[in-house]
Amino acid sequence: MLEAPVTPQPLPTRKPVIVGISQGDVNGIGLEVIIKTFSDPTMLEICTPVLFSSGKTIAHHRRVLQAEHFNYNMINSLDNIPARKFNLYNCYNEEVPMELGKETPAGGLYAVKSLTTACEALERGKIEALVTAPINKHNTHSEEFPFAGHTGYLDQRFGKGNSVMMLISGELRVALLTEHIPVSEVAASISVEKILKKLSILNKTLKEDFSIEKPRIAILGLNPHAGDGGTLGKEEQEIIIPAINKAQKDGLLVYGPYPADGFFGNHAFQKFDAVLAMYHDQGLIPFKYMAFETGVNFTAGISVIRTSPDHGTAYDIAGKNKASEASFRHAVFMACDLVRTRKEYQKLVANRLRVSVPAQQDGE
Repeated sequence: MLEAPVTPQPLPTRKPVIVGISQGDVNGIGLEVIIKTFSDPTMLEICTPVLFSSGKTIAHHRRVLQAEHFNYNMINSLDNIPARKFNLYNCYNEEVPMELGKETPAGGLYAVKSLTTACEALERGKIEALVTAPINKHNTHSEEFPFAGHTGYLDQRFGKGNSVMMLISGELRVALLTEHIPVSEVAASISVEKILKKLSILNKTLKEDFSIEKPRIAILGLNPHAGDGGTLGKEEQEIIIPAINKAQKDGLLVYGPYPADGFFGNHAFQKFDAVLAMYHDQGLIPFKYMAFETGVNFTAGISVIRTSPDHGTAYDIAGKNKASEASFRHAVFMACDLVRTRKEYQKLVANRLRVSVPAQQDGE
């Protein structure tokens, strides 16, 4: 007797992640890379984007780019956001004076307006992740927004001083001990306590957001040749090595300090899950050299998912249709992956807690 044919069942489909997007500086390349990224219809199968901007602003950029094929869906509410559409949420209605390629007060003002509105949506659970287009740290800074970029603002709002700036491309992950401060202030900003705090946050995010059970973390030295035994600086002997020793006693797989030049030059970073650099350019120059178009900025340690491309406003090419959307597209991909990975980790922890609580015995 022949068996009845088995009707193939449809494969389970993943619900697209709702990704909020802040527009960045309207005079930079942010809206250009956003339009280019979502001109690819397959992106709408991966996520449901919500751009916090205005119809007038996006229409101007679409005309400049001659991207009439790019369609967007205007929404007035963040409830029941339509999937498989590029959604535009009007967070202002006034006409914004735009001068592509120039730093202007309006560019900073409306970058902040977009960012703060998107963060409100994030707090209310209307979006699941935030991808930020580049801002200019000079024209956004004010009494109302006293931050040297996105990270400081997001740290205050969602991290309570517990954030770490990370640059990521594939298996290369570079975290920063100090961020946007003058080089002359770096040495005085390093302490055992600060290194231990950043290592703890970094170790936690590698487990929860990247599913690495036992993260291996390398720490770079501050001085040339990692101080050369104290000959070229005392910070390694007095601060960095004691911090490494304490972290190892606490069970972290931490190694170093490594001279930065040789560490990247001989590809030693490939042996580790992350690298902690002492200051901005020490970590970001080699990172951007190796992964400029694929790099993503991730704010670790905060309660929400935020990514961004690893480039700035690029005023010199703004409005010229020359900007590559590769880094922004990777930032969107990573935001979606991080949302799912963090949810899976939270489910795993919840299941472990249920298993670890013994069933109540009769008569107890």
